[in-house]
Amino acid sequence: MQNGKLIGFAIIIVVFVIAASQATYVVEPGFRGVEVTLGKVSDQFKPEGFGTKSPFVSHIVSIPVRQLARVLPSECYSSDLQQVNVALRILYRIPEASVVKIYKEFSGDPFESLIAPRIQEALKEVTAMQSAEQIVKKREEIKAKALIAAREKIGSILIVEDIVLENITLSKELEAAIESKMVQEQEAAKARFTQQKAQIEADTAIIRAKGEAEAIRVRAEAIRDNPGLIQLQIVEKWDGKAPLVIGGGGESGNGANILLPLGLPNPSATRK
Repeated sequence: MQNGKLIGFAIIIVVFVIAASQATYVVEPGFRGVEVTLGKVSDQFKPEGFGTKSPFVSHIVSIPVRQLARVLPSECYSSDLQQVNVALRILYRIPEASVVKIYKEFSGDPFESLIAPRIQEALKEVTAMQSAEQIVKKREEIKAKALIAAREKIGSILIVEDIVLENITLSKELEAAIESKMVQEQEAAKARFTQQKAQIEADTAIIRAKGEAEAIRVRAEAIRDNPGLIQLQIVEKWDGKAPLVIGGGGESGNGANILLPLGLPNPSATRK
């Protein structure tokens, strides 16, 4: 009889523990809870932390609200009908206000059902307006336009934080054609730079020559108007030795005198 009482007491304790565990829940950080009672969804989400619920008839579904990242491959076509394969990384999150609505109205993974198809649609619309070469060159512009279009299509039920274009792949033939064109453009740019450099150097030489010619003209006019300028320049360059005066002009003695340092040889002596 006593053993039966112990067994009954143990059963009561087990039932109590199970009921207690079923009446409580914990929502982890970065998640919100959706309470479902006998198939009916509560209109309010459960915040993170510890809480109580109706035992055995209710359960809590955890929905993440922190930022998530998913890889999304996409096959697009350019305006010149070239196939472009794009590898995307999507950064998104579920806002608190949408937790209950998403659970009630959309089945499965919200990324697969809501985000992925709309982002692919937006990206295809954007790439269809650009050539394959421009898609490669303007990847940041393509990304920005696709992000804006995707946000408009998705609305406020989900938040797309960013779209990262991790890789853009073209056919080997198209990549070779684009590379060849880029090499030709670089060579043409180099040729234009060389031509411009030569033109600048020629213009500089002309300007320099004109400046030198003008300087010679000014000096000639100065010497013509000031005969004593040559004597002044000789005096300024005199090294301190006694000069030798050589007169010119024959018998009249009206010729110009030339000052020579004594260290220089006598011209008359050389002629002898």
